[in-house]
Parts: sequence; structure tokens; C-alpha cells
Amino acid sequence: MMDSETAAIATAVVPYVAATVGAYGAAVVDRLQDAAADASVGMGGRLLRRLLRRHESAPAVRAAAVDLAEDPADEDRLAALRLQIRKALASDPNLAADVAQMLEQAGVRVTASGERSIAAQTISGVAVTGNGAQVTR
Repeated sequence: MMDSETAAIATAVVPYVAATVGAYGAAVVDRLQDAAADASVGMGGRLLRRLLRRHESAPAVRAAAVDLAEDPADEDRLAALRLQIRKALASDPNLAADVAQMLEQAGVRVTASGERSIAAQTISGVAVTGNGAQVTR
């Protein structure tokens, strides 16, 4: 089950991974295989590398990252990556704990509590909770 805490962690991870994918393009996955990549790919690379170590979800996360590399500004591709990360975290509590710890060590603290709560480091669009909400642009 994907609870609000898992969603919040995934939301916090995506900007780091997206920045790394944007910087290195489709080759980012190959670059992560290099043991010396830590310094050059930064936090996003370390997070993506940890996510890719979960064999069950690695193909979907990898595909979403490579797809995002084709057009890093595409919100749909970004959402697809966030969804795959969220699914991976929801499927593996140990992975979620590891990623949350990595974020905390980097100074990112994410807390979502209560029904319909939203927790995010950055919200770059409309965030709505509640019944009957309408957004007009």
C-alpha cells in the first residue's frame, strides 16, 4: 500500500534523481555502474543507484529514468519516474527506510501526518486535498 509517508519520500527523491538524469542523460544508468561515480553524480546518483539495487523494481525505475532523460522538462515523464520510485518504496520497507535515511543525512526531512496531508520538499504545481476541490487555470 502506498501511504502518505511513502509518497512524501518519493516526492523528495525525484528532484535529486531528475537533476542527475538531466545532467547525464540516458547514460546516467551506465555511469552509476562506475564505482568512481559517487563524486560526480552526487545525491541523485546515490539515490538512483540505491533504487536500482532492488532487482524487482529496477527495470521500471531504470526505464522511467531513461525516458525522463529524453525530455527532462516533461512533467508526465517526471510523474512516471515519481510513480515508479513510489511503487519501489511501497514494495520494500527496507528500501524506503534506506532512502529516508539517505535524505535525512543530506538534510532533507519529510513528514506527512494525517489524512490528506501533503509533505514535499518542493511543490512545483497545484497541490489540492479535500472533497470537491476545483482548480481553474
